[in-house]
Amino acid sequence: MNGWHRLKRWCAVTLGMFAGLGGYTFYYASGHSYLSNDPRACVNCHIMRPQYDAWQNSSHHTVAACNDCHTPHSLVPKYRVKASNGFRHSAYFTLGNFREPIRITPGNLRVVEENCKRCHGHLTAAIQGQHGENLSCSGCHRRVGHRW
Repeated sequence: MNGWHRLKRWCAVTLGMFAGLGGYTFYYASGHSYLSNDPRACVNCHIMRPQYDAWQNSSHHTVAACNDCHTPHSLVPKYRVKASNGFRHSAYFTLGNFREPIRITPGNLRVVEENCKRCHGHLTAAIQGQHGENLSCSGCHRRVGHRW
């Protein structure tokens, strides 16, 4: 067997192992649930239980699910954010290097702020006009979505 055939076989076996391991991990971690809009997907990870419970008791519970606030609403940016968060969360929880209580990243906070303004634009425009500065919604309303 020449070197080219060995390289092709080695590549096929390696790719097969990664595909198999990745597929099993996706199945075991209920990866399909993260592609949905079901808020229960967020509590697949035990660390999210306090946020989920607080959301269920918030005023937003009847009008917004997790994705409504925490992901962009356009298809490609939404799944880009979901993929980025999923990769980061998987790495953090697998390696155990995360702080408790968990904290929102600056990029995800920008997404939340944009979604606040998307839903409440009539109010935020009036407030911005009065104050003449770029105010942060979460600066005053930190507990609105989760009440904690």
